[in-house]
This record gives sequence, structure tokens and C-alpha cells, in this order.
Amino acid sequence: MPPSQIKLRAKASMQTKKDITKILKLDEANGKWRWLKKPWFWLLAAIVIAFLLYPALQIGKQPVVHYQTEKVRRGDLTVTVSATGTLSPVNEVQVGIEVSGTIEKVYADYNNQVKVGQVLAKLDTRRLEAQAKQSKSALEVAQAKVLQAEATLKEAQLKMGRYEETRQLSGGKVPSPLEMDTARANLARAKADLASAKASVSQAENTYQDNRIQLSKAVVYSPINGVVLERSIEPGQTVASSFTSPVLFKLAEDLAEMELQVDIDEADVGSVREGLEATFTVDAYPDRNFPAKITKVRYGSQTVDGVVTYKAVLAVDNTALSLRPGMTATATITVNKKSDVLLVSNAVLRFSPPPTATAEKKSRGGLVSAMLPRAPSSSSKPVAAANTTGKQQLVWQLKQGSLTSVSITKGATDGAFTEVESGQVDAETDLVTGIVEADD
Repeated sequence: MPPSQIKLRAKASMQTKKDITKILKLDEANGKWRWLKKPWFWLLAAIVIAFLLYPALQIGKQPVVHYQTEKVRRGDLTVTVSATGTLSPVNEVQVGIEVSGTIEKVYADYNNQVKVGQVLAKLDTRRLEAQAKQSKSALEVAQAKVLQAEATLKEAQLKMGRYEETRQLSGGKVPSPLEMDTARANLARAKADLASAKASVSQAENTYQDNRIQLSKAVVYSPINGVVLERSIEPGQTVASSFTSPVLFKLAEDLAEMELQVDIDEADVGSVREGLEATFTVDAYPDRNFPAKITKVRYGSQTVDGVVTYKAVLAVDNTALSLRPGMTATATITVNKKSDVLLVSNAVLRFSPPPTATAEKKSRGGLVSAMLPRAPSSSSKPVAAANTTGKQQLVWQLKQGSLTSVSITKGATDGAFTEVESGQVDAETDLVTGIVEADD
């Protein structure tokens, strides 16, 4: 093509572009949309588009599920119940005093071995001795008054006898009726005085006897053979027993035999009974297990902070005297023992199968549903719990890469393993305990 024609065509093309620009008024918007030509705008637009398209690109990507399994095995199962309590002597006696006074002497101290009838302490008895002597003197006075009343009565009886004899001999003329009535009244008064004197003697005897008892109680004796756990008095101390008897000593009859009282939770008390074996530990000997045996489970309940417990008493052999009253102990009571039974891990019982593939596809939807969060589908709820009725439960095993449910009957459990009483499982059967998801 000749150069002249090329120039003419270029000129015509430029003219056409100007006409189009003028018609569309692009020359006016050229300045307004100038930022579209900036590189940073297109970089930002690419990042936003990639962010929006990423969930859609992940929709078709399926996770790879790996299942964890554990074998059913045969073994021994021991079911235990844990409880805490306090050690105490089998027989603990608080020795008090019934009279008030000042402690004169104390004959027993902490950890002393005492015998029945041994003197533990003594009050200052001078005041009590004086009261006893005074009451004895009052008794003697009352006894003397009885003798005096007896003599008066005898005199009145003799006088009355003479009056009756004289009246009989005189034919009723003497003595006069007034004298006879006076003699009868004197006789009756003498009898009443004698009765009153005898009553005073009884009262004085009782007072004297009470003072002697009070005097005897001023000396404190040991009621049992045992050891002194506590002593709450000192020589010179004043004790007052106005309403309650003050406790002077606390004695334990025999520390070689002790008891452990523990609180059993109401959920476990049904399996705890007399005769069960147990072991316990104390903080003083953390590496030692002490044997014990349940002797009583009390029917009365205790409620502390809304928790209901029942007291169980365990017999403890403390021949070595290693244990002391008041120690806090944690007991493990063996409530059931089974040998050579089928055992399955409790992780198998807790396993729930994953959602079905159909449910997963429906939950994913399109691009918008993938980008917007929403509530989980009901199909993702665990179904293992729904397939549990009493002792019956479904467990899961793998067959050709697919989950298959198996029904079993549960027995006793120790919290980690559960006995399989019956079901389509045997020793070495692999059961699913969990899943691990990983992308291809």
C-alpha cells in the first residue's frame, strides 16, 4: 500500500476515535476514572477476588478420615469407691467434774497410760470437808431431838395411863373431862414431835450423804484403761460446773484398734455394705496403704452444701501405733471384683460416629452458604448416646473401611474399662475409639 494511503487511513481512524469519544463523552470521564489505571487497584482487586473464591474452591475437597481403634481384651476388673474421713479411737471418753472448786493437783499428762480407778486430778477439798462436817453435826442434832421426842412421848403416855386408871377407880368422877382432853392432846402432840424429829434426821442424813458424795467427786478417777489424749486443766485453775460439767481430760481406751469414719456419696452408698475390704492413706505416710474393713453403714444422712452423704465406719488395726486420732484419711473401698472378663475401654463407649456424607454435602451448599456461617446441622449430633438404653449400647467397628454398629450389654466399670456381659464381640476385636481428620 502506498504511503499516502496509509497516512490517509490513520488520519481517518483518529478522526473516528475523536467522534466516538465526543459522542460517548469519554473525554469528560477520563479524568474521573483515572485511578483505574493504577497498579495498586488491580492488586487489591485480585486479593479480594481470591479471598472470596477460596471457600468455593474448597467445597469439592473431601477430608480423609482416619479411625483410632482399641482391642477388646480379657482381664480382671476391680470396682472401687473413694471417700474421705477422720480416724478416731473406738472408745473415746471425755472425763469431766461435777463440783466446782480449785484444782489442787494434776496427776496425769498427755500420752500417759492410765488404769481404771487411777487418780487423774484433785480439787482443793477444804470447803467440801467443812460442809460435810457441818452436815454431820446437823445430823447428830436431829438424832438428839428424836431421843428427846421419844422421852416426851413416853411421859405423855404414862400420864394418860394414870388418868385412865384413876377415872376407872373413881367411877368417872376424876379426873375431869377437861383434864382428860388435855392429856390426850399432849399425847398426840408428843407423837407428832417424834415424827417430825425422825423426818429431820432423814433430811440431815441426806444432806450429810450428799456432802460426802460431793467430797468424793472432788477427786477425778479414770473410768477406763487407756491413754490421755487431751488435758485441759492446770494446778490452781478454778473450774465451775454450774450448768455443764467442764471437760478435764479426753481419754482413748485402746489406740491399737481404731476406726475410720468416712462420708459415702449418695450415688455410691447402694454398693457399699458391711464386710467389704478397703485401703486408705494418710498424709503422714503418703507411700503406705493401710488395710481396713467396713463394720457399719449408717442409715442417717448428712447434708453439707446440698451434698447428701452417709457415714460408714471402718475398723482399723493400729498395733504399731503409727496412726493417730484426728488424721484425715482417703479410703478406697473395693465394692466389686471380677476375674477373666471381657473388658472394653470407656473411650469406645464415648465414641460417636461422624456425620453422613449426604448430610455433609447438604451443609456445604453453594458459594454464598460456604462464605456465611450458620448453625450446625442436626445430622451432626452424636448418635451413640441415642442408641444407649440402660445396659445396652451400640459400639462401632470397621469392616472394609466402613463403620458398623455392634450392640453390647455393659456390666461393672472402674471408670477406665467396662465389663462386656454379652454382645457380638470377642477378645482382640477392634472397636473404634475416635477419629483423626487429615486433608489429602
